[in-house]
Amino acid sequence: MLVETPASPIQQAVRLMVIFVASMWLIEVVDVLVFDQRLDQQGIIPRTLGGLDGILWAPFLHGGFGHLLANTLPLLILGGFVALGGWRRWAAVTAFVVVVGGLATWLFARPAAHIGVSGLIFGYAGYLLVAGFVERSLRGIAVAIVVGFFFGGMVLRGITPMASWVSWESHLFGLAAGVLAAFVIAGPEEEPLAAGAG
Repeated sequence: MLVETPASPIQQAVRLMVIFVASMWLIEVVDVLVFDQRLDQQGIIPRTLGGLDGILWAPFLHGGFGHLLANTLPLLILGGFVALGGWRRWAAVTAFVVVVGGLATWLFARPAAHIGVSGLIFGYAGYLLVAGFVERSLRGIAVAIVVGFFFGGMVLRGITPMASWVSWESHLFGLAAGVLAAFVIAGPEEEPLAAGAG
């Protein structure tokens, strides 16, 4: 009989985020090499019926490898912190931010194709800044302080209309959706997955 040791929460979070980010890199490679970046037009196009499904596709579409590279490290770190609460928590926060933040972008943003995972990154930041206080968790509050210290400047710069080529609207609405998600989703962390035997 072989009893496997269950992966630690950190190992599970790292594995989850590596798979998630790798899927984005794979899509970008296909978009650049096969579609000549035409998939970028499948992002959120505000107040158009054809741009509504972009709410689901936008986080996976980027304006080239430089755009995706700039998003990769913040996504791994902030998404990893969320994933420490368990994959179900991560999936719930991710879906909430993508749908609620994306819908607000579709309703209120400038007419353009809004693409990139940065709205989700800002959502993760908003969630982490608030969830520890909602849960009254010392670890969560410590995470909020770390996130505020290292990513606070990014958040403040990213939600103001300073550069026309940046979708500050998706940043702003992603952040707001993340804060709202903290009140809706935050709670006790999941138990680790049970060990298998065979």
